[in-house]
Amino acid sequence: MKRNALQAVIACKCPKCRQGNMFQYNSFLPGKFDKVEETCSNCGLRYESEPGFFTGAMYVSYALVVAVLITIFTALNILDLYSPILAISLVVVSIVLLVPVFFRYSRVLFLHVFGNVQYDSALNK
Repeated sequence: MKRNALQAVIACKCPKCRQGNMFQYNSFLPGKFDKVEETCSNCGLRYESEPGFFTGAMYVSYALVVAVLITIFTALNILDLYSPILAISLVVVSIVLLVPVFFRYSRVLFLHVFGNVQYDSALNK
């Protein structure tokens, strides 16, 4: 299946071939959502090009958390339901529930955008 870059990011696929999975397990398996494959099963790309490469993904994760925070506060204000207790409760619950999603997509986005990996259409089978 031929994927564009956005589809590859959403499906958590390798940036080089857009076929191989970046993660070993399902997003919501407790304790296993963070298991990243070492290399792509399709093209052999090493995902962590150097020790600590994914440290920069923390900044992407931070941006995702801020986006959720802004969305919640804006929605509460638009719906005229704002109260500090409700806002903080919704933010905390949302962020805790979305930890696996933030973890995965921060790494996937970081690798796709800052990994200096070019898509190779010859690897698509």
